[in-house]
Amino acid sequence: MRKISVLLAAIVAFSIAGCGYNTFQTNDELIKSSWSEVLNQYQRRADLIPNLVNTVKGFAAQEKDVLLGVTNARAKVGSIQATPELINNPEAFAKFQAAQGELSGALSRLLVVSENYPQLKSDANFRDLQAQLEGTENRIAVARNRYIKAVQEYNVTVRSFPSNLTAMMFGYKTKPNFTVENEKEVSKPPKVDFAPTPVKQ
Repeated sequence: MRKISVLLAAIVAFSIAGCGYNTFQTNDELIKSSWSEVLNQYQRRADLIPNLVNTVKGFAAQEKDVLLGVTNARAKVGSIQATPELINNPEAFAKFQAAQGELSGALSRLLVVSENYPQLKSDANFRDLQAQLEGTENRIAVARNRYIKAVQEYNVTVRSFPSNLTAMMFGYKTKPNFTVENEKEVSKPPKVDFAPTPVKQ
């Protein structure tokens, strides 16, 4: 009797291993760790922003709208609870992504404003903060890319046969991924016009 139960346990273990269950566990953990790194880099960016805003404020106090836009966008990002469950909820994920996009846009406007202030551009503190921010943006891109690849691998497993049967049995669903906010605009080729601009007389 004992041999039969051991044999049955071995068959069950082999069939679970062969149906992709362990792959789901591995890929899910990879997604969680990749997501943690994305959040880590977003947090690094959020931590740099107050120093950057204060430095710009010292030179360009009249740019209140831009400074307020960055501060508000950062607050909006901070108000979204970036829990591990966020990556399983497409709506919450989209809100998180939109808030991060809004913050990226506000930061871009802040850096454009800085071009109008030569003293600010030459300030060592501002240059250091700008370099750190650029480095962080690169780290965010790398972390997002790793997350995208991890989600892709997981989603392929969820949708492929026979692992899709395991996915249905254990309730695994595809996870949302990062997208381009203005996909239609990005897909259009840029217009390049080399014609000389008419001179006004």
